[in-house]
Amino acid sequence: MELKKDSNAVAIDMLLIVHSEKRRAAQATHLDPQANSGALLQNRGGFQGVRNGIRKWQELEENSFQGNLPEKQCLQQPQVITSYDNQGTQLTVEIHPQDAMPQLLKKFSLAKRLQGDKNGNMRPRQPGGKDAHAYPWDRSSLKSMPLDLRLFEKLDASASQVTVKSGLNELVSDLLQEAHSDLERVRAIWIWICHHIEYDVEAAQEKDRQAFKPTDILRTQKTNCDGYAGLFERMCRVAGVQCVTVPGYSKGFGYQTGQSFSGEFDHAWNAVYLEGRWHLVDSTWGSGLVDTTTSKFTFLYNEFYFLTHPALFIEDHFPDNKNWQLLKPPQSLRQFENSMYHKSEFYNKGMLSAHPEMSMIRTVNGKATITMESRAPTLFMFMLNGKQEHGLLSLRKNGMKLEVYPPTMGTHKLQIFAKGNSEIYSSVLEYTLKCNYVDFSVRLPSELHQPVGPSWFSEQMGITKPSHSDPIIHTSDGRCAISFGVEEGISVLASLHGDDGPITEETQRRYIFQLNRGKRTELKVQLPHAGKFALKIFVKKRQEQGNFIFVFNYLLCCANTKVNWPMFPESFGNWGQDNELLEPLSGVLPANRNIAFKLKLHGIAKALVKGQDTWPLTLNPEGYWEGSCNTAGCQEVYVMVLENANHNFYSYILKYKVNDQ
Repeated sequence: MELKKDSNAVAIDMLLIVHSEKRRAAQATHLDPQANSGALLQNRGGFQGVRNGIRKWQELEENSFQGNLPEKQCLQQPQVITSYDNQGTQLTVEIHPQDAMPQLLKKFSLAKRLQGDKNGNMRPRQPGGKDAHAYPWDRSSLKSMPLDLRLFEKLDASASQVTVKSGLNELVSDLLQEAHSDLERVRAIWIWICHHIEYDVEAAQEKDRQAFKPTDILRTQKTNCDGYAGLFERMCRVAGVQCVTVPGYSKGFGYQTGQSFSGEFDHAWNAVYLEGRWHLVDSTWGSGLVDTTTSKFTFLYNEFYFLTHPALFIEDHFPDNKNWQLLKPPQSLRQFENSMYHKSEFYNKGMLSAHPEMSMIRTVNGKATITMESRAPTLFMFMLNGKQEHGLLSLRKNGMKLEVYPPTMGTHKLQIFAKGNSEIYSSVLEYTLKCNYVDFSVRLPSELHQPVGPSWFSEQMGITKPSHSDPIIHTSDGRCAISFGVEEGISVLASLHGDDGPITEETQRRYIFQLNRGKRTELKVQLPHAGKFALKIFVKKRQEQGNFIFVFNYLLCCANTKVNWPMFPESFGNWGQDNELLEPLSGVLPANRNIAFKLKLHGIAKALVKGQDTWPLTLNPEGYWEGSCNTAGCQEVYVMVLENANHNFYSYILKYKVNDQ
C-alpha cells in the first residue's frame, strides 16, 4: 500500500510479515540488532497528520523496537528489519512469535478493522447471530444503528465538494480529512459516490455487462450497480474499513408488481462492518433515480439507503446468501416476491404501515379501501389510472383513509402520494386493483378534490369546530347549512360543483349563501337538482395578497328527484363580511308579487330596494333593515345602501332576478 503526504513523504510499497518457526533461524538472516528504531519514521511524530486520513498513525516511540535484549526476553519481543534500495524503496520485515499479534499492525490500527485467521490471512468476518435484526420491523428506526444525521452536516458538505485529482488513493485521502472514525470514513465515501457517480443506463441494459474498473469510473464518473458497489468496497478498504459487495435481486428500475425472480442477479450493494456489526448500504439507489418514461438518470440523493434497517432493506433487496439479509428469521425468495413493496419514500415521508398489506386488491361491491398510518400528520393525495378521480380521501391525525370506486371493470393502477415535511408530493405506495363489478350509484363529481371532510389540516388553516365532521352530508330536501369557527384575519370562500345540470363557472357560488356571525361562518346551500356535489372550501389571510387556498371539500348527496332549488341572490363587493340575509333567500323572485325583505347590515346610513319603483327599508329595534317591494313591471330587483349620510351615492349589494310573467 502507498501512503503519500507531500514531495518528501515516506512511502511503504510493501509490508512483509514473517511468522517464524525457529527464532534462531530467523536471527541467522542479515538482521542488524542495532537497526535504527526510527527508520520507519520521517520524524518522531510518525505519520501523524498524513493527508489520506486512512488511519492515524500512533506515535512510534524510540523504544518500540528493541535490538539488544537478553535471549530469553528477545523470544517474547518482535524484531524489525528495515532496508532501502538505491531508489529509496523501503522494506520492513517484522519477526515475532507465531501466536503473537504483529506489532506493526497494532501501530497502524489495522488490527481493529481487519480480522485475520490463524495463518494471518486478512478477510472480512462473515455475518453471524449478533449481526441479525428481528423481523418484522419494530418501527424504532430507519437505521441499523443509532445516528444523528445533524452531526454529519459538516462532513457531508466537505465530502460532497471533493474532486478527483489523480488516483483513488489520493481521492480517499482528500475525502477523509474530516473523518475521525470508521463511521465517518464510510459516511464520507458514501456521500462522495452518491453526489458524483452517475448511473449508466445504457451500460446497465447491455446483455453482457462488463466490469467497471475504479480508474474508469473515476474518469467517466459513470457506472452501473456493480461499479457502484465495487468502487464503494475498494474505497472502504483503502480507508481501512471492512466492506463486501453483495449481489442479489432487487425491486428497482423496471420492477413490476408481483413479478417473480430467477436466473442471473440484477443488482449489487454493500455491507460494511462498523462498531462490531455488519450494516447495509446501496450507493446506487442513494445517488438518484431513473425516469421510467425517458430512461434518463437524475441525481437525487436518498438518505434511506445508508445503513438501512435490514427489516426494511429486505423489501427491495434479496441477497444471494441469506446470511446477508442480517435478519432473524431470514426471508425466503417467495416471501420477497409476494411481500408488499414499500418505496423508500414511504419511510422517508414518515409512513409506518399500510393496509391491505398485499399489492393486489380485489374490490368488494365495486369499492376498495386503503388506510395508512404515519408518524405525524401528513397530507396525502392519490391517482387512479393517472387521474385524481373516483375516490374519497379523508385525513386522520396520523394517517389517512381512502375509498376508491373504479369506474370500469378490469385492472386499475392506484398510486398514493404523501407530502411529509417537504413541499413536494412523492409516490409512496402502488396498488393494482382488480374490479369485477361497478357500482354506478356511487358516481363521484369529477371536481371532488382531496382531502374530503375537515381535519387537522383545515384546523391548521384557520377553520375550527365544524358542524359536520363527516366528509359526506346527505340531504333529503336538497338544502343544508354548514357552520364552523374561523380564526381572526381569515376570509372564507365556498363554491359548489356538479357534473350535471345548470351549475357553471359563473354560478357555482350562487347556490351558496355565506353568513358571518361573530367568529363563526355559516354556509347555506341549496342544490339545483338531485345528485352528488362537491362543496369546496377555500381560505385566505386578509392582509396577504394572492389567491384563496383550497383546504377541503364536502360531498353533498341528495336522492330526491323533486329537488329544484334556485340560486341565491348575487352579492357584490360591498356586501360586508358580517352582513346577514334572512329573506328573501331565493335569487329568483315571482312576478307581480309583494316581497318582504329583512337584512342585518352594518355601518349603513340608509337602505332601499329598487325595482320598477324604489322602496325604502327601515331599521327596527333588533338591528334589522326591513321593508317590502312589488315586482310588477321589472326583470331585476336590487338592494342598495348609502354608507355615508352626507353623501347621496348608493351602492349595489344584492341582485335578484324576476321570473317572466
